[in-house]
Amino acid sequence: MSTLTTPHIDVHRGGDRMKTRVSWLDSKHSFSFGEHYDPDNTHHGLLLVNNEDIVSPGQGFDTHPHRDMEIVTWVLGGSLVHQDSLGHNGVIYPGLAQRMSAGTGILHSEKNDSWRLDDTAAHEDPVHFVQMWVVPDEPGLTPGYQQLEIDDELAGGGLVTVASGLPRYRDRTAIAINSSHSALHAARMIISEPGAEAVVDLPDAPYLHLFVARGEVEMEGVGPLYEGDAVRLTRSGGQRVIARQPAEILVWEMHARLGGQ
Repeated sequence: MSTLTTPHIDVHRGGDRMKTRVSWLDSKHSFSFGEHYDPDNTHHGLLLVNNEDIVSPGQGFDTHPHRDMEIVTWVLGGSLVHQDSLGHNGVIYPGLAQRMSAGTGILHSEKNDSWRLDDTAAHEDPVHFVQMWVVPDEPGLTPGYQQLEIDDELAGGGLVTVASGLPRYRDRTAIAINSSHSALHAARMIISEPGAEAVVDLPDAPYLHLFVARGEVEMEGVGPLYEGDAVRLTRSGGQRVIARQPAEILVWEMHARLGGQ
């Protein structure tokens, strides 16, 4: 792993993302994924996957394998049922941080089962989530799983550390990942009254990836960003992100890059 030295800001519009669409799935890929391959768009920093998925009720991803990857899932709406070969099973919903370490190998499924958290009747609600993959420090780690409710922290409106392997966030990380150069932050930018603004400051890092998961924001030096847009920053950071309507952003802070180039 190595870092670049040239400052650069690269805006990627949501409408330009690669797409997978079948009867039950609407998936948009920020980077090369599956059959969608672009040699010039494989990763940023240590982030290899940033998929935004909408899955129909009663449908989802059947049991499939992963290996040597840190996988963080962030639900924006609805609920996602997780089951894996380690015996973990549960429901992921907005405000719940979840991480799966694939390590030496793990099998799991993710589905929008047609029942509600309160066990009421079947529903017709899709589940909307973002799944992100980062490279671990080393291959062959023991597989693992962790989740934690952080809804109260998000209510403050600032950047909240969702998942991290960076030592600087050890005392306030929601969930740990096996990547000592990476951290994921989220902000629910709440507008308290008409005409008000919500503001967060991006961290400084060799590599940042900002994804607008909901709403619309404005970023210093970039301008308006809309739902689905992403900004990849190299040797930059500290910019203000401003929302004038409710918005939600996901920010990866990374201090190394895959591949040494």
